[in-house]
Amino acid sequence: MTAFVHPNGLLHHRLGITASRKATGNAVERNRSKRLLRETFRLSKAALDDLHIEYDWVLNAKRSLLRVKVAASLDDFQKIIARVSMDERVLDVEDE
Repeated sequence: MTAFVHPNGLLHHRLGITASRKATGNAVERNRSKRLLRETFRLSKAALDDLHIEYDWVLNAKRSLLRVKVAASLDDFQKIIARVSMDERVLDVEDE
């Protein structure tokens, strides 16, 4: 998956999902990809709550997403969250 992250200034995170026909295939595959990404986001609530800033998240589904289970997708998203968390820490240090 590809993720685009932008601070939103709200009190909660927001999720957007794209799953193009070119990237994921027919409607059944696109819908499965979107369900998988929504579930990944839902299961990551604890990690998202640990972030200091609330973000808008746009996740782009890739064709390879159709061949994995939720655990693999969750692992990838956890890595993205960890990267965002590291970037937050760097920004905090620069602000001091």
